[in-house]
Amino acid sequence: MKKIAVFGSAFNPPSLGHKSVIESLSHFDLVLLEPSIAHAWGKNMLDYPIRCKLVDAFITDLGLSNVQRSEQEQALYQPEQSVTTFALLEKIQEIYPQADITFVIGPDNFFNFAKFYKAQEITQRWTVMACPERVKVRSTDIREALVKGQDISTFTTPSVNEILVREGLYQDSFSGN
Repeated sequence: MKKIAVFGSAFNPPSLGHKSVIESLSHFDLVLLEPSIAHAWGKNMLDYPIRCKLVDAFITDLGLSNVQRSEQEQALYQPEQSVTTFALLEKIQEIYPQADITFVIGPDNFFNFAKFYKAQEITQRWTVMACPERVKVRSTDIREALVKGQDISTFTTPSVNEILVREGLYQDSFSGN
């Protein structure tokens, strides 16, 4: 049976903290990175296509054959509505009907998990795994450093760093959290 990890995040932008979580998922046959298209709690994020471009560069830098970006959240998206984790997992299970699916979340979201739509049903149908970053670099650190004009090369992968700097992303005192 194929073991699939679904790692949902804003990836706003991808950080070495995200990388450390992904590296701890090496025992999965497939790791799907799922950038949030619209944040359930109204988090301010870069436009979805830009974050997808950053995630694609991030995946290339990781060089792990079992990691890919999922587009299922985009397929489920309806304007002015967030895509629920439940709907996402249901869609991925539909695509991989025989797979054993694990939803991976950071510890911050784990403490809020009871607020997720159909949280109890999610835990009945799928495994939920809280996976802390082993490298304490968060997307917030990258955004704050860019606003201040500081070097971010130790916070993210080389290609993501290059895109962020070249395109001047987050440098206009971006107020996302």
